[in-house]
Amino acid sequence: MKRAAYNLLLDWKGKPGRKPLIIQGARQVGKTWLMREFGKKEFGQTAYFNFEINKALHSIFKSGFDTSKIISSLNIVAGFKIEPSNTLIILDEIQACPEAITSLKYFQENSPEYNIFAAGSLLGVAIHGGVSFPVGKVDFLTVYPLDFPEFLDAMGHSQLSAALESGDTALIENFNDLLIDLLKQYYFIGGMPEVVNSFIKDLDYYHAREIQNNILTAYENDFSKHAPISQLPRIRMIWQSIVGQLAKENSKFIYSILRKGSRAKEFELSIEWLKDAGLIHKVIRVSKPGLPVSAYADWSDFKIYLNDVGLMCALGNLNAEIILSGHDLFKEFKGTVSEQFVLQQLISQGFHPYYWAPENADAEIDFLIQKENQVVPIEVKSAENIRSRSLRSYYDKYQSKTCIRTSLAGFKKQDWMENIPLYFFHQWLRKK
Repeated sequence: MKRAAYNLLLDWKGKPGRKPLIIQGARQVGKTWLMREFGKKEFGQTAYFNFEINKALHSIFKSGFDTSKIISSLNIVAGFKIEPSNTLIILDEIQACPEAITSLKYFQENSPEYNIFAAGSLLGVAIHGGVSFPVGKVDFLTVYPLDFPEFLDAMGHSQLSAALESGDTALIENFNDLLIDLLKQYYFIGGMPEVVNSFIKDLDYYHAREIQNNILTAYENDFSKHAPISQLPRIRMIWQSIVGQLAKENSKFIYSILRKGSRAKEFELSIEWLKDAGLIHKVIRVSKPGLPVSAYADWSDFKIYLNDVGLMCALGNLNAEIILSGHDLFKEFKGTVSEQFVLQQLISQGFHPYYWAPENADAEIDFLIQKENQVVPIEVKSAENIRSRSLRSYYDKYQSKTCIRTSLAGFKKQDWMENIPLYFFHQWLRKK
């Protein structure tokens, strides 16, 4: 399986004075596989250590931060000598041992010759929970579920993916129907590696959904194991409400839907826990598209999306027949699913999206991104025959140089707006 993050790891390896690399991401997005695959291909040997599985590792790091002593002990656990130039050290589920996180500072300062990856599914929770963190002494990389081009490659459509990357619109439009079918397939399967691998092997939607449900169960088990007991009921209420909240005509997150009379301060910590765990993305409202966009954010108004479109469909109990056949129920949720898809493509490309809605709420733009010195509005439509009243209203008000609509319609450029097919949106982000 090809992952775009692999090239970022190559960049890290070739960087002079590189620091230990912390790899973040939700559980089961493929962090461990990526690290081990990189070690196998780019180093002579890999020393893999998992702090959840091997509790004996904790004593090594609790004994102090003399890096030469730590390496000597790790040699014994690994069963071979760790060589600085030839070995990749992987410290997995490092959040289980706060002292190991702290040790990264001393490796950077005193033993920078060692190649170190550190990863953890709940690392964000640990960091924001008060664990001492080596600020400025590490590099970061976040791994997300497979994006649409990665999904195409995994499904054996590398030539189709290459055609999208070429930007040859005349060539691409010859495969419009196939690309739409594959997009709907991606909506159901999503980008969790285990689900994608299963579907590649047997093309069984039911088995794919079974794996998705197992992942959702694992996430909910993490709530019980790792979340503060006082926040646990609220975390579960938020988690179970996400799909329904997004499916509303106004998809802004409403606390009173969770429980009548609920207020923000009751649920803020629970939302942040889910965000730190990499399970959700918050998209904040702005009422004015100024620069920087963050200066105009209204942090009290936001939408919550999941980390993966396939898991969203599983949590919403949308089965394959509903999605692939255009069932009436999917028509109700299609806009929501398409927004989730676009949000993931934005996040995977490093954008921090907001959404725009004026105070009188007579229009709404699904996403705003800041690209160089422009604020770009992005309207998401899930059909082919479409009108763009909100986008036009935005343009008339702000005269934006670039207005983007992404939909199932083909490539189209007007004097005020450009339509990008949903299946090409990721490439548009990369090429602009």
